Amino acid sequence: MPSPDVLDEERLRRLIDAGRSVVSELDLESLLRRVLETATEVTGARYAAVGILDEHRVELERFLTEGIEAEAHHAIGDLPRGRGILGVLIDDPRPLRLKSVGDDPRSYGFPPNHPPMTTFLGAPIAIRGEVWGNLYLTEKAGGEPFTGADEEATVVLAEWAAIAIDNARLYEGGARRRGELERAVRRLEASMAIARAVGGETDLSRVLELIVTRGRALVDAEGLLILLREQGGLLVAATAGDVPQGIQGSRLSSRGASIDQLGLDPATTLTVPLVFRGQSLGLLAALGRRGGGALDAEDEPLLAGFAASAATAVATARSVEEDRLRNVMQGAEEERGRWARELHDETLQGLGALKLVLSAGRRGDDPARLREAVDDAVEQLEGEIEGLRSLIRELRPAALDELGPASAIEDLATRTAVRHGVEVTTELELRRGVRHANEVELTLYRIIQEALTNAVKHARADRVQISVSEREGVLRARIEDDGGGFDLDAQTSGFGLTGMRERVALLGGRLEVSSSRIGTAVIATLPARAT
Repeated sequence: MPSPDVLDEERLRRLIDAGRSVVSELDLESLLRRVLETATEVTGARYAAVGILDEHRVELERFLTEGIEAEAHHAIGDLPRGRGILGVLIDDPRPLRLKSVGDDPRSYGFPPNHPPMTTFLGAPIAIRGEVWGNLYLTEKAGGEPFTGADEEATVVLAEWAAIAIDNARLYEGGARRRGELERAVRRLEASMAIARAVGGETDLSRVLELIVTRGRALVDAEGLLILLREQGGLLVAATAGDVPQGIQGSRLSSRGASIDQLGLDPATTLTVPLVFRGQSLGLLAALGRRGGGALDAEDEPLLAGFAASAATAVATARSVEEDRLRNVMQGAEEERGRWARELHDETLQGLGALKLVLSAGRRGDDPARLREAVDDAVEQLEGEIEGLRSLIRELRPAALDELGPASAIEDLATRTAVRHGVEVTTELELRRGVRHANEVELTLYRIIQEALTNAVKHARADRVQISVSEREGVLRARIEDDGGGFDLDAQTSGFGLTGMRERVALLGGRLEVSSSRIGTAVIATLPARAT
């Protein structure tokens, strides 16, 4: 008959199986539950518990049980803190077996509603020589005392538990550090994205998109809004993630503005201001943690620091947008001035001369003289009509819409040569039958038109060469003249270079201008966006 103090083969096998199972578990809560279940199985105990010590190793911080129902837990009340017999194991971390807990002079007894417990077996759980907690077993089946074999099994199980707990803690620590590294990478990516936006991105809508997507990733938010301050209140200018449907474009009045007006919960929404040089530009609002829950105190300074960079990016993009609008308006005014001069210098003067011819013919009684005056008037009218047609073609060339850029450029070159008496040659290498986006074709035409106007009116050129080619998705136009040139550093608005640069920049292209006393070269490169 085997000795009760020696582990039999069956329990050894169960302990080995239990060890394999326990050490493979990485979730601490599940691990402890599995240890308690295994302990009751291999010792026959009715009740089992694991007490986890606090950081000072003087009392129990947590207490997990097996065998006691939830109602009994509720009736007992507060969980033990490590007094009496439980405190003995804390003070003297060695295995302890008792036939009767209540008869031991160190026992404090049990609280009301506690189930009766007589026999007791406890063993410390030590990790790297440091006691982490204790394993407690009570009420062996049949009222028998725990044996030496039970104690040995419990000690083995406590050692298995220590190894598994250490692994789980290392895994959790690694996962926590990995999470911290991931958050650090997200912070770095967000900071770099905003830094790039500040340094290079000038499109306001793109900057706002960068802010909401990177800001959301930075704090792992469910959703993120950017509200920009406008006259009379705040506008939801951009969103990312899970946000209420239709919220983008919503407005908050400045008087009594609150995010709950947008259907957001202030308790789970973190808001930080967007401030640039002491001026409030708006707010960033993060809508809770992704997966549920609220953002915590660590997220606020993180998002606030991000908002500072974001505010700089918004202010820069707005400034560029305002400059762009001013340039567009200035270009429009220059265009109006140009057409006004054309109408005044040519059309109105021509009509004035026509009036004089007709008035002179009307004053005499000679029918022949009157017919001559009418013939002259008709001839002048034909010239003015052709002049007006030319102006209309320059305002919106029909050939560009109907026949494409090559025909429109050829027509422009021919009209310029005839009208101003200069030699204009063209070399066009465009793909036959291929049309490009309307804004690309119009920009190409306007750049050539403006360069031609500068060459014949300002530089007094005799010859102009227009070359246009398309290669590898890029349109390249080069306009060269033999005129007197101009000082690029002292350019005036009359040359229209600001408008040319703005047109090209809006399409993501590039404009290069060189000028000297022997001529000027304008080179424009544009993305060839096919329709």
